[in-house]
Amino acid sequence: MRNFHVGIIGCGNIAETYARMIPGFRGLRLVACSDVLPDRAAGMADRYRIAALSTEALLASSEIDVIVNLTIPAEHFAVSQAALLAGKHVWTEKPLALSLREARTLKKLAEERGLRVGSAPDTFLGGGHQQARALLDQGKIGKVVSGCAAVLSHGMEGWHPNPDFFFRPGGGPIYDLGPYYIASLVDLIGPIARVAAFGSSGSPTRTIGSGPRTGEKVPVLTPTNVHAVLEFRGGAVISFSASWDVWAHRRTPIELYGEAGTLVLPDPNDFDGIVSLAGRDGILQDQPVLLHVLGVANQSHPKWGPFANYRGAGLAEMVAALDANRPHRCSMDLALHTVEVMAACLVSADSGRSVPVESDCLRPAPLSDAEARMLMT
Repeated sequence: MRNFHVGIIGCGNIAETYARMIPGFRGLRLVACSDVLPDRAAGMADRYRIAALSTEALLASSEIDVIVNLTIPAEHFAVSQAALLAGKHVWTEKPLALSLREARTLKKLAEERGLRVGSAPDTFLGGGHQQARALLDQGKIGKVVSGCAAVLSHGMEGWHPNPDFFFRPGGGPIYDLGPYYIASLVDLIGPIARVAAFGSSGSPTRTIGSGPRTGEKVPVLTPTNVHAVLEFRGGAVISFSASWDVWAHRRTPIELYGEAGTLVLPDPNDFDGIVSLAGRDGILQDQPVLLHVLGVANQSHPKWGPFANYRGAGLAEMVAALDANRPHRCSMDLALHTVEVMAACLVSADSGRSVPVESDCLRPAPLSDAEARMLMT
């Protein structure tokens, strides 16, 4: 497999994770970065011994094959579009775009130019989620009838020094964290047909709790509390709660209820985690951890301890698929469908009516431990 030369655009918090992880994946070589703040790009370039370029120079470079778009969500579309126009493949952080129109524009442009676009999240490629996927595919709980998903906290302003964009259109819990849950659910049980939702905001402002702007208030311009019902094409009906107006709760991230049992999944924002299964006896039991390289702890957090973090696995899988001329798992169609579902949640919450979802996508192929190991150096 040949090496694909990678350039990062956007050198914020998540860029450090990608820069650390990319050397661990086969077929990827990080060569350059850029940022609207040149000093920030220069700092990353020094730390990882790569070139710091202007965005224009990075896009124009014949050395770079793939752009990794790590800008703020409001810039995702413009940067990805510019990269495609420059003849580069694109991997973008979630969300792919902030509207279905933008997502469709990127899809059309990529298809016209024969380029790949992949989008986070890639956490569903991890060991915890792949174990759940295998149990479902084995029919352990039968056909999924219903379920629930929940991402609940009190938002980002407590720890992020510049949280403004989280509370603007294109932010909020739906666009920031919804992609993890929606992509995971689609991977598990297929595409979504219709959405009905209600939404609100708990406060008109948020107070920054860390960094040089501590105490400064930022306006809330998007719903921070959304509760939706997702009707899947296969018939399942899943409730989805996404709120940054919750101080504490006892909800699990995802539970699926089938004709023959129940499956409880770990946080879809993580690559690892415990899967629990119950049959018709109604007794939930934690399952032995599946042997899967993308579920093995490779980092440690001072508060939560060891955990698995393989951000960039989806990028590595995309270039491997490109090299082998096969579809990649974190596909444009999955990302576009996710964008439409998120937009439908907010439209429904605003209008008071259910909203059909027109786009379709295939469930990504499962990723075995052996296939995952082939992505690693």
